[in-house]
Amino acid sequence: MKRRRDLEGEALWAIVAGTVRAFPGRRAPATPALGSRPAVSTRQSAPERPLATAARRSRAAAAEGIEPGRLRRLVSGREALGGRIDLHGMGQDEARAVLTAFVLRGLAKGICAILVITGKGALGDGVLRRRVPEWLVSAPLRDHVAGFVEAHRRHGGAGALYVALRRR
Repeated sequence: MKRRRDLEGEALWAIVAGTVRAFPGRRAPATPALGSRPAVSTRQSAPERPLATAARRSRAAAAEGIEPGRLRRLVSGREALGGRIDLHGMGQDEARAVLTAFVLRGLAKGICAILVITGKGALGDGVLRRRVPEWLVSAPLRDHVAGFVEAHRRHGGAGALYVALRRR
């Protein structure tokens, strides 16, 4: 079965390939020839909400702070989670205050990792699920959080986050 040409993907690849420099003694990769049709897709995609996009960006940036080995140990249960907090049913203001107090208390106790359960929301796009990553990368928590990433399915999956705390 033949794959349809994705002109948008080809145009993007041409841009990326144009920025590549070859190693000394090697040839630069050839840029692919684009088709005669325009690279702009005629399909209309659903507009993304700015909060969801910001949360995704902040989540990706902070996830770099969790070492892969540590993440594997957390998922497998070989490294115990120092604490678990469930924010279900709380309003945003109450949830933020409780989360901040919990993280600061965990730091005082020397805890290295916690599980924050936000829930998924009624349609899989809950307010706390979107806002908690933003709170973790903003003051006063940004100095204490090393990173966070979506939890494994056994710990809540998309409705929970592993949060790695910085050591003193």
